[in-house]
Amino acid sequence: MVIGHEITHGFDDQGRQKDKDGNLRDWWPSSTVQRFKNRTQCIIEQYEGFTVPEVNMTVNGVNTQGENIADNGGLKQAYRAYAQWQQRTSPTQEEPRLPGLVHHSHQQLFFLAYAHIWCGLSRPDAYANDILSGVHSPDKFRVIGPLRNLPEFSEAFKCPVGSPMNPPSHQKCKVW
Repeated sequence: MVIGHEITHGFDDQGRQKDKDGNLRDWWPSSTVQRFKNRTQCIIEQYEGFTVPEVNMTVNGVNTQGENIADNGGLKQAYRAYAQWQQRTSPTQEEPRLPGLVHHSHQQLFFLAYAHIWCGLSRPDAYANDILSGVHSPDKFRVIGPLRNLPEFSEAFKCPVGSPMNPPSHQKCKVW
């Protein structure tokens, strides 16, 4: 996930403005820029809808858009790589089951492992400071945002369409 996240930064709101040599240059055609902005607006609005109850503040979708794009892209690419690996190896070899987690599918375990990366707790003043000036969404929303946008998550956990973790497809954000 981390590698996909970092690669996606090359095509986020900041990375898209740099050429192959790292020079600030608008190298995308205007039609591509407009489509990108439309897709990133979905991310901005979605994350601005997330409230941190500890401080009764919403995530700053503009300040966090680059990291949110990278989180969504990184998870998508990590799951894609996992699914391809699983397809290549499953016909010949069964993935081992983890003790105590035998009732979860391998796909569900992938997503649980992803969520575990962001397991953490912050003090209210840290949440407030991060929301006001940080470039990362609070950990909870680094899980919820990308997962609710990925159809494979909703399929793995059988989330009903219209539920918080499986919004209708027109409300799912997809930049890449």
